[in-house]
Amino acid sequence: MVRKMEADAMVSKLNSRTLGLAAALALTGLSVSALAQQPQVPVLAGGEADYDACGSQGVVRGLDPNGDGFLAVRGGPSSKYGMLDKIYNGMIVNLCDQRGNLLGVVYSHETRDCGVGTPWPRRQAYSGPCRSGWVYRKFVADYAG
Repeated sequence: MVRKMEADAMVSKLNSRTLGLAAALALTGLSVSALAQQPQVPVLAGGEADYDACGSQGVVRGLDPNGDGFLAVRGGPSSKYGMLDKIYNGMIVNLCDQRGNLLGVVYSHETRDCGVGTPWPRRQAYSGPCRSGWVYRKFVADYAG
């Protein structure tokens, strides 16, 4: 009997937490199903045997230091995708993919070879060792390539 009461209390506590989360999401205009339906869109690289996997590089610039001061790296080519990371003025990124005014970039916060400076004969999703995501083109100037 005591175990059943403990189990009932745990279920009640979990239900109230779930309701609290659902209420918080509702206040922000999001639903659990909407969040679950936004898979990350991979950055594609390569596809030409004679060219580097990511054909050029860009430098982040034009961010207002008195504003947010960072460029959001998103999980897909739209502001509707969640923010994965923040990058800042002066950062060099590899330009690998583009959809409209968003760029698929590969980058590292450390000085690291991301493996995209050599040809990849087949176009494929970037999978490391560096980070990847989508940024607004407006804040990336051509650097090399």
